[in-house]
Amino acid sequence: MVNVETIRIIVGIIGNVISFFLFTSPFPTFVKIIKQKSVGEFKADPYVATLLNCAMWCFYGMPFVHPDSVLVITINGCGFVIELIYIAIFLTYSSNAKRRRILIALLVEVIFFAVVVFITLHFFHTTKGRSMIIGILCIVCNIIMYASPLTIVKMVIKTKSVKYMPFTLSLANLCNGIVWLIYALIKFDPYILVPNGLGSISGLVQLILYATYYKTTNWDEEDEKPKSEVQLSNV
Repeated sequence: MVNVETIRIIVGIIGNVISFFLFTSPFPTFVKIIKQKSVGEFKADPYVATLLNCAMWCFYGMPFVHPDSVLVITINGCGFVIELIYIAIFLTYSSNAKRRRILIALLVEVIFFAVVVFITLHFFHTTKGRSMIIGILCIVCNIIMYASPLTIVKMVIKTKSVKYMPFTLSLANLCNGIVWLIYALIKFDPYILVPNGLGSISGLVQLILYATYYKTTNWDEEDEKPKSEVQLSNV
């Protein structure tokens, strides 16, 4: 008979696979940047934000912070490396002004993360306390990231078009949220539960909008595609 921990591991592995797809979904954008040797009007903000998010979740999954969270570390470790590659490409093909802004943002993140690690390890001496402080910060990071698609949602409603809201990405966001929601419920973890509950709602809203405005979308219309990329990442 399969025990609860085995089921949790299986669900976590499925979550890793789906999350990996989400992390790699902007790949075509970076192929385009490399070919053009310019970032154009693409924004690095989502990738810089996701980098910090991955770092926070990796720290959360450490045995001395939140035991039995190896699968949280594996996917966010992969995500961290992937985001570093994306940011490196941005730095390579950005103008000096954009490059400077990215480097300042990264410096702020490094200082913030270092302060968080120092405070957590020196002032919280139990895994319960450490899980609480890092878990809350991770939830805040995820909520900020889930606010980013609101611009796309607003555009869909305004234009009555889902041309630039990919169905597969919206479906993957929903599946990702649901899988990690189940993972959090099997061995109750409110800090994984809350952001992925919000992620499930976000993905569901996107699919509802897709179904609502699919018929009114002019797929042959040659509108200028929005230049900013939206990426959702969570454990």
